[in-house]
Amino acid sequence: MFEDVSKFYGDVLGINNVTLSLPPGITSLVGPNGAGKTTLLNLMTGLIRPSRGRISVAGMSPDDPEVFGRRVGYCSQFDAFPAGVTGRAFVRGWLHLFGMGGARVEREAADAIERVGMTEAADRKVAGYSKGMRQRIRLALAISHRPEILVLDEPLNGLDPLARADALALFQALGQEGLHVVVSSHILHEVDRVSDYVVLLSHGYVVAEGPIHGVRTEVTEHPMQILVRCARPHVLAAGLFAGEHVVEVKVHPDGGGLLVRTRDAPAFHRLLNQIVLESGIELEAVAPADDDVGAVYQYLIGADTETV
Repeated sequence: MFEDVSKFYGDVLGINNVTLSLPPGITSLVGPNGAGKTTLLNLMTGLIRPSRGRISVAGMSPDDPEVFGRRVGYCSQFDAFPAGVTGRAFVRGWLHLFGMGGARVEREAADAIERVGMTEAADRKVAGYSKGMRQRIRLALAISHRPEILVLDEPLNGLDPLARADALALFQALGQEGLHVVVSSHILHEVDRVSDYVVLLSHGYVVAEGPIHGVRTEVTEHPMQILVRCARPHVLAAGLFAGEHVVEVKVHPDGGGLLVRTRDAPAFHRLLNQIVLESGIELEAVAPADDDVGAVYQYLIGADTETV
């Protein structure tokens, strides 16, 4: 929990007046470089102290690192490994520092390494790893002591598409197991698929937070875009234009449906149901077309989401 937290680096703003309470599951911090994501994570993990305000994580203060570190896992976006260390020895060493011993160290290290798909490479030296492999072995270390809170700063950097999919599946599994998973990322379409909660940051300020669908409904100045897959889209379009809340109706480029922009989604769905009942038009699918992190961030910030 953040209560009116600010962090300044001299005259440079890190974050300002942030108040947050993050639920269990997967929370994504979204924003371009300089938005304040890493500062927020460093405060959350006790690596830096706030200039003002109060921070607590699962009822703990980051000021007590011995207790705090036992319940929090952290994977930064940068790495530094001891010379000559293997992936398995790296994870084992952390578990020994954590206070484990004997067979439990071997068991927990092997389990964490397996969960990130690094079993075959675990006994090779880290110096010969690719960037993606180094990222995965650091993720193994972060989960090896079975933390309650997992904090991940740009965890998808350097991963190939298959490894990205595996990492996202792991994050989902950890969230479903009851962990608080906090992920910082600029890859909007990927974090959008797994996030239960999003925090949108810009220039050190939280500009929106909440479940992504709830955040989208608050962006009232931008009509919601809805994709309707159907037969006879031109007939449906003629009926939809009767709704005062319908701003725009376009036939989808593939001809298999409509893209509709509306200022009142519930009213649109009522009108759509009425037209379908009266005309017998067959619907294949009805889904939001801009109810995602990228669209919401662009609406709120006006940023180019390809570079966020």
